[in-house]
Amino acid sequence: MVDLSVNIAGLHFNNPVAMASGNAGYGIEYQSVSGFSNKDVGAVFLKGTTIEPKLGNKPERVMESACGLLNSIGLQNPGAQAVIEKYLPKLDLSASQFIINVSGSSIEEYGKIVKMFDQTDLPAIEINISCPNVKAGGATFGNDPDMAARVVEACRKNTTKPLIVKLSPNQTDIAEGARRVIEAGADVLSAINTLMGMQIDIHSAKPTLGNNQGGLSGPAIKPVALLKVHQIYQVAKQHNIPIIGLGGIACAEDVIEFMLAGASMVAIGTALAKDPLLIKKINKNLVKYMHKNNIQKISDLTGTLELNTDTVLCR
Repeated sequence: MVDLSVNIAGLHFNNPVAMASGNAGYGIEYQSVSGFSNKDVGAVFLKGTTIEPKLGNKPERVMESACGLLNSIGLQNPGAQAVIEKYLPKLDLSASQFIINVSGSSIEEYGKIVKMFDQTDLPAIEINISCPNVKAGGATFGNDPDMAARVVEACRKNTTKPLIVKLSPNQTDIAEGARRVIEAGADVLSAINTLMGMQIDIHSAKPTLGNNQGGLSGPAIKPVALLKVHQIYQVAKQHNIPIIGLGGIACAEDVIEFMLAGASMVAIGTALAKDPLLIKKINKNLVKYMHKNNIQKISDLTGTLELNTDTVLCR
């Protein structure tokens, strides 16, 4: 027997592979897929939610790119109260761990929406800090360690639930950003969010996305995500803070790489659009890998990367 379960911030997950926010909807959309069960996934991160309803950005909002996907959805959602009243009652909380993802346009909004979900039965809250601060001229919270820390402090004051902070890869020093949000009260780090990118139609000489730019996800960003997780782990392990790795994961080998780099579990997004049953298949292959390598607990992989020691810096 091998053990795929992991324990993070006092929460038990049946396996280390979750559905990333933005791709799993509100936990009920995938139920119509034949063969899918929430019991097969480690967790479901619900779609990003704001206090007030949002229509999102104008089209086009999703475009394929080389080895990836560009999206500019714009946090379309029905608003926190509608999610609490309409969607949460439909979830079978015994099937998996369902975790809400929240966003705000000001520090005060973050505190308010976290307080709303603190009063629900959801076990944890993921904070998306890759959002523009309307009070600071549109500067992104997650790219400024000071603003990121203030957001987490405001959220920490409004909930006793575990706080998962989703880090932006678009900041100058992600390890420093991780340190600041840990000190502000983060219980878990999630990395990475999408990289900012653009695609241009050479015939119209205009961006293909209606919002001009969007977040790049998929296999193209995996090498960047792995490095960021490794860098964050150097800080997180000093505080016993677990990491949820994401960015281009599409197979069991990818999951193992992220765990070796320091992740305690992972989340999959873009790859699920191609194969909604992918996580079930990945877990089967993880079991095969564990049997082959005489590994009893999947959690034993975390942070066991052996760095090369004879490297030479290029000048």
